Order: sequence, then structure tokens, then C-alpha cells
Amino acid sequence: MGGGLRDLHLVRPFLPFLPEVENADRKVPFREKVFYTVISLFIFLVCSQLPLYGIHSTTGADPFDWMRVILASNRGTIMELGITPIVTSGLVMQLLTASKIIEVDNNVREDRALLNGAQKLLGILIAIGEAVAYVLYGMFGSVGQLGVSNTILIIIQLCFAGIIVICLDELLQKGYGLGSGISLFIATNICENIIWKAFSPKTINSGRGAEFEGAVIALFHLLITRTDKVLALREAFYRQNLPNVTNLLATVLIFLIVIYFQGFFVILPVRSKNARGQQGSYPIKLFYASNMPIILQSALVYNFNAVSQILYMLYSRHFFVNLLGKWKESEYSDGQFIPVGGLAYYITAPSSLADMAANPFHALFNLVFMLSLCALYSMVWIEVSGSSKDVAEQLKEQQIVMPGHRESDLQNELRRYIPTAEAFGGMCIGALTVLADFMGAIGSGTGILLAVTIIYQFFETFESERASELGFFGF
Repeated sequence: MGGGLRDLHLVRPFLPFLPEVENADRKVPFREKVFYTVISLFIFLVCSQLPLYGIHSTTGADPFDWMRVILASNRGTIMELGITPIVTSGLVMQLLTASKIIEVDNNVREDRALLNGAQKLLGILIAIGEAVAYVLYGMFGSVGQLGVSNTILIIIQLCFAGIIVICLDELLQKGYGLGSGISLFIATNICENIIWKAFSPKTINSGRGAEFEGAVIALFHLLITRTDKVLALREAFYRQNLPNVTNLLATVLIFLIVIYFQGFFVILPVRSKNARGQQGSYPIKLFYASNMPIILQSALVYNFNAVSQILYMLYSRHFFVNLLGKWKESEYSDGQFIPVGGLAYYITAPSSLADMAANPFHALFNLVFMLSLCALYSMVWIEVSGSSKDVAEQLKEQQIVMPGHRESDLQNELRRYIPTAEAFGGMCIGALTVLADFMGAIGSGTGILLAVTIIYQFFETFESERASELGFFGF
């Protein structure tokens, strides 16, 4: 037991007070898994519409609007923080584990329990910290307007919502549902945003007069009301500062590209030592780390930009604060703040091809940043969750070998493919994210990549569970 583990043991006194979902004492039937998944999603959606009690106002500018879709956050509701606390705590714990600051043996049940408890405790502390920061920042009105009782009540509500998210995610992760709660909430929020931007009946008074927000609704409205149909089509396809048909087509194109890349994998032939003559295969996908690189990258950028923005609003003349980022209110986005300088500006993707052409260094820096960070996170995540050595040990435990190779060669064969899939797959995810941003896809490149990979992953899990229990045609 290393020194790092002794530090993790500091969490032990808090374990009895942390919320926990018990492991299933039986195999959960497929229909029950579907039921628990739907109920978890329903609870999350209800919380996303349940307004915070005691707030003064949320009608002003929303400085975090651009981050809400990815982090499943909804302004003015008890899901104001979304999945930020649990994702951030997971990011911190994974990095501490990967860097060996905390040593964890995943084969030891106690170590896994301590790590899980530490992540929960950190998530709750982050929720408390963010709730306090939001209140002090004036997101719900000034502290003087709110009063002490309402201020405390708002913080309690936000912390309770963070605990709900932690429990719902753990419920699905422990086998009661399908997939991950975090992934489910992210995908739902992103898809909801895309559908709204495509079919929203909301009218916005721009410089060109009242327009429908939804790209499809605006297309038909312009074709019906304008006499010049060519100009109407041009405006519907290329209008600025509102969703247009080009953005919608770019979104569909990115969806198709990501689905196409999901089919890239290398198949290693394997067989069971216990069942002679029975051949099988072990696929190594290009997106070996799935969507985790982009989730971790989003969490890092979100937290950095949130801290930078809050500091800039409070200390805009400080040199170090300006070095982190300069912010201004966008004239086209209903009070949304955007980075215009400092590190926050360069790690945030250009909003359009015009922005990219105006500042090519920004585009190049963002591209290198995304590719490098996604590749790094992919490798770190795999080392934590399942490296080639871990996979080889799992296959050995299942008495699975590769035909024509000795058992000792299994890890070497896996090492030929898995590290490449880690790094190159992470870079591909980063490149597709940047491409989606440059093309102006609805919901941001990060959001599109997350939605597609999550939906594809849920579809695979759904089909696998259904086929294994009910047969190909059963439900």
C-alpha cells in the first residue's frame, strides 16, 4: 500500500454520510433497466424545469449561456449547475490517479469504494463552492436583495440538485439502467437544443425585422412572405446571428461523419481455451476512449472560462486577470458574454468561418489545443480505466487467447493497437469538434460530438442488452 493510498483513507470517516446506491443483488431484467433509465431521465428533466425558490431575477444577461448545453444546465432552475460538479470531481480524481498522486488498486474493493467516496465528496464540495460563487456573483440578484435566508436556501437547493445528479448517475452505472447518467443527460440536453434551434416558433426582433428563431420555420416563413424567392432562400441559408439552414445541414453532416467513423475498428481473432474450436473476435475501435476525451476537455475549458469571466467582472484592470481572459457582452446574443482576449479567447473555438479568416492564429492555436488535449485525455483515461495490460489480464481471466500466439504475447499484441487507438482516436475527436465549430453546426462542435457518440453508445448497449435477454425480435 503506497503513500498515496493513505491520503485516500482520509475519506473513510465521511463514507457513512455520503449518499450511495446499493449494488444490485440480482441480475436486473432488461425491461427494468429501461424503466430505471426512463425514470432517471424524467427526474432530471423535471428538475431542469423546476425554478429555484427565492431568486430575485434571471431576466438579465446570462454569462454562461454558451456552456449550458454541454453541461446539461438550465438557468434559473435547480439544475443551474447541471452536471458540472460530478464531471469536475471525476476529472480531478482521474488526473490524481493517473499521476499516481493517489494510488488505487482497482482489483481491491475497498480501494474502489474509497475512490468513489472521494469523488462524491469532492463533487458535493464543488457544488457548494459553485453555488456560493453563483450567489456572490449576482446570478440571481444581489445578496442584499436576496437576503440571508434566501441566499442560504438557494445554496441548499443547488447542492441538493448536485446530489440528485450524483445518485441518478450512480443508479445507472451500477447496473440498474442502461449506460451512464451523465452521458444520458448531456445527450438529451444537446438534442433538445438542436430541435429547438431548428423548429423554434419564438420571434426575435433583429435589424431586419421580426424573425423566427427556428431555421426550418424561418425558411418557410421567408418563402411565403418574400416576393423574391431567391433572396428569401439566401437569407434562410446564410442569415447571421440566428440559426440558419446551413447550420442545420452542417449539423446533419457532422452527425453522419461521426457515425461513419464509429465503424472504424481493428478485429483481433481470439478463442476460448475452454471451448476448443470456438472462434471469436475482440474489436478495438478507433474511438477507443469513446466520448470521455471531449467530456474532460469541455469540463476543463468550462471551469477555466467560468473562473476567468468571474475574475474579469470583478478585477478587469488587473494584469494577471487580463492575461487569463478579457470578456465583453455580445451585441447579438441577448447579454451573453464572449472572450475577446487572453488565454480564454484562444482556447475557445472561433464562432464562424469569418472569425477564423479574420484571426487565423486563433484558429490554429485552438486546433492544436483541441487535438493535443483530446489525445492526452484519451491516453490518460485509458490508463486509468483500462490499458492494454488491464485488457490482457481480463482476457486471461476469461481463458481467452489469440490463435497462434503464446499467452505472454497477448499484452504485446494489444499494445500494438490500443495506444494508437487512444491517441489517434482522441485526435480525430478533437479534429471533428473543430470542424463542426468552423462549419457552424448547431450546438457547437463539442455538443455534436458528444450527442452522436453518446447516442451511438446507448444504441449499442440497448441492442446488446435486448438481444442477450429477449432475443433478436423480443422486447
